[in-house]
Amino acid sequence: MGAEAGRVKREVLGVPDRAKHRRKAAVPVRRRAPEADTRQRVYRYRCYPTPTQTAQLTQTFGACRWAYNEGLALRDRAWREHRVSLGFAESCRALTGWRNAEGTRWLQEVSSVVLQQALRHLDAAFGRFFQGTARHPRRRKKGRSRDAATYVRTGFRWTEDPERPGTGLIALAKQAGPLRVRWSRPLPEGARPVKLTVSRDRAGRFFVSVLVEERIEPLPPVFLPTGGAPKAVGLDLGLAALVTLDDGEKVEHPRLLKKYGAKLAARQRSLHRKKKGSNNRNKARQEIARLYALIGDARRDALDRLTTRLVRENQVLVVEDLSVASLVRSPRGEGRRRKAGLNRAILDASWGELLRQLRYKCAWYGRTLVVVDRFFPSTRRCSACGAYGPKTDLAVRGWSCGACGAAHDRDVNAARNLRDEGLRLYGLVASALPAGRAVPSMIRASETPDCVRVRVREDVRAGPTGRRP
Repeated sequence: MGAEAGRVKREVLGVPDRAKHRRKAAVPVRRRAPEADTRQRVYRYRCYPTPTQTAQLTQTFGACRWAYNEGLALRDRAWREHRVSLGFAESCRALTGWRNAEGTRWLQEVSSVVLQQALRHLDAAFGRFFQGTARHPRRRKKGRSRDAATYVRTGFRWTEDPERPGTGLIALAKQAGPLRVRWSRPLPEGARPVKLTVSRDRAGRFFVSVLVEERIEPLPPVFLPTGGAPKAVGLDLGLAALVTLDDGEKVEHPRLLKKYGAKLAARQRSLHRKKKGSNNRNKARQEIARLYALIGDARRDALDRLTTRLVRENQVLVVEDLSVASLVRSPRGEGRRRKAGLNRAILDASWGELLRQLRYKCAWYGRTLVVVDRFFPSTRRCSACGAYGPKTDLAVRGWSCGACGAAHDRDVNAARNLRDEGLRLYGLVASALPAGRAVPSMIRASETPDCVRVRVREDVRAGPTGRRP
């Protein structure tokens, strides 16, 4: 620690001191505070770089990958061999030495901004690892990892088109001309890009993701016509139908992998017949990547349309807490082929992406997403009288209540029970909040808010007579 750690960094690890700022007093970094009532939002556009720009971007992707791996190796070596911890600042000073070294002068052909951002991503990965929310960072491999480069404000130039507000020219550092961007929709009027990320997918398509800060106006609240209660909808996610609503509406599962399964199998067989390293094998791989890109685009578009409609039409949306990672664990033992098919259907349904879109859209537009506990018996309980029925196999899609005789569709009954339980939790949280405070955009049954815990604690202290001891 102290002077010894500094000596190890200088002499052994090759991390120079802060010579540039040695004589200056340390000044805390003043972060740019976002404007009030603004949110960060990403707009993604397709771009078409020229051959020269494509070669420069390919070199940039490789340099970002190299800097990430070299920073990871440096930090691992420092801790494993010398028990010295390195951070983002030390990695950036080491990057300066790498750019000036004889064997890695080619790094000077790439903007230092994107290389520093690669090291910042590495530092964020270590932060998640130390918090226990992620694994130890791993090396990035060519052809396996995502090709992307992030530019902050000093790494690009934005010129807005006065005739078409929200569109304009984007010129990246180390490039002579601007990118040719297909503006499928304009940026918010008056918004300036905060950060850009240029990426390339497996199909060879280039995209630019523009991060802006904008004010997103919440939607007007939706109430039932019969009273002042908020309009709520229960959503039961499944495989027979992708989403079943409590009113009986069923959104069909697109089953895109099954739809394009024959084409995928044929192209996979064609790929395995090609010689490794040949141009024909690369062409076959590109065909498979384009087909998977088509499937992914269709899936995201369908989910985006569905979630937007649900958020616009309802004030409270209720879903069940699903652990998708647990549901798609690798099959073992008997019946593993059937379990593999079930895993493939769950991944094709993309429940995680559907829930992710519901979360951020509810936060944007002033809606509330209620997540009911996963052990809540939504399928077995009768939505008419509340009696519990016997356990049934998944193949049984309907059942009749033995207490009241009501006939239920399995999924519709579950959606109605989820709606009722979600409204109960919503009312509990709303009544416990202080006056003037809005209901949070997300309520989890497993994570009861503090206001509800305080109220429950007061009820327990009051006792059954309603008077405190």
